[in-house]
Amino acid sequence: MLADRSARFSRTIPGQFRDRPRAAVLMFTPRDDSARVRSQTTWSRVSRVALIVPAVLALAGLLPSGPAAAHGFSSTVYAEASQVPAHPDVVRTRLDLEYDLLVVSTAEHADAPGFFEDGLLLDGAPPEDDVALAALTRHEDAVLRYVTERFTVTTPAGPCVPSLAGEPRMTVRESVPYARVVVDHACPPPGDAEPGHTLRSELFGAAEGYVPEGTTTLVEGELDGRAVSAALDAGTAEFSTGRSPLAEAWEFFVLGAEHLLLGPDHLLFLLALITGERRLRTLVLTATAFTAAHSVTFLLAAVGAVSAPAALVEPVIAASIAVLSGRQVWRFAARRRRVVPAPEPEPRARAPRAGWWRIALVFAFGLVHGLGFAGALGIDEPFSWPLLGSLLVFNLGIEVVQVVVIVVVFPLLALLARRSPVARGWTTAVAMALVTAVALVWFVQRTLPA
Repeated sequence: MLADRSARFSRTIPGQFRDRPRAAVLMFTPRDDSARVRSQTTWSRVSRVALIVPAVLALAGLLPSGPAAAHGFSSTVYAEASQVPAHPDVVRTRLDLEYDLLVVSTAEHADAPGFFEDGLLLDGAPPEDDVALAALTRHEDAVLRYVTERFTVTTPAGPCVPSLAGEPRMTVRESVPYARVVVDHACPPPGDAEPGHTLRSELFGAAEGYVPEGTTTLVEGELDGRAVSAALDAGTAEFSTGRSPLAEAWEFFVLGAEHLLLGPDHLLFLLALITGERRLRTLVLTATAFTAAHSVTFLLAAVGAVSAPAALVEPVIAASIAVLSGRQVWRFAARRRRVVPAPEPEPRARAPRAGWWRIALVFAFGLVHGLGFAGALGIDEPFSWPLLGSLLVFNLGIEVVQVVVIVVVFPLLALLARRSPVARGWTTAVAMALVTAVALVWFVQRTLPA
């Protein structure tokens, strides 16, 4: 029996101390089993609370969730502007506006309460297309008044006079009902003034109260003999054909940066990516896989080579967040149950074998996130060289912000791990439990019919 106890004891001694006298070994390996058991029991109770509370809060609706929260409560207006060939003084603009926003904004700000009663159901949802189209046609004067007061075209010779060109139509963008309104702006003869057009958009502004984060109007087309593309928002509400291409590129760069920073789903995926890695080299490989994947599908969608419905893309994006963050929570809980240290890292010469499947999984999820980036800009039209250039800059804005987030967050986590590995583990587990709960709520909400 003593021999068995001695053998068991020797297996618990680190190799560098195994040949030393037993007294010396005990000096290096003090133990207090009762304290350890109490500590494990306490942490076990804390872990249950830490992992369950976020899920309860999310399911109770106290955490931001739902399709609207996925990219923030914002809206996008799509404008295609060009001069009428037979009448170069007339600028024809095709505007696609989110239907329910158009109804409530027109009803309130164009003094058309009947449009609200005719254009929306009792629960505030859009009706069938034929009913919505009938309401649009019945209140087209109010719609024109609301739209043209907030979307204007001017030239150096003076403002252009708007009029409705044809009847409104209904369309769908990313599974969202949109109203299509075509407006002609008759501009004064240039005379001695410099040629050029200025487009200004203040549609669905934050001051109206329906879109707290504001609206972006994406403009493309051909004016004054040049292809144009611009992103107009509260910060940059005007676009002039005389503006430099560098200024146009900067707008799309900022738009891409804001999309990652203000889009909680993509940002949470990136944070789950960062917290799941403890070595910089592996993080760089994983982040590169994600960047390459979403850039490929983003650009393929830009040229019209691939497409996928938002009803499929958005739930998969939410599921990808839940998978990455949930895996970390599961690994943390498994280590706590086994009470064993984390596995030793692989040699520096190559990434861990177990990490390659994760890199492949992140690459696959990145392909879907690229479709999400494209869907946020409504890229569902044929190839356009001017817009493609702007989209490349948009993608660059996403990548720069992604690098900044990694540079800021990863060193902080590394410092915390060096100071207190236990605190680092619990911080990551609690944060990822919260992320998992939110992602699961998003998944359910995006899967269920509206």
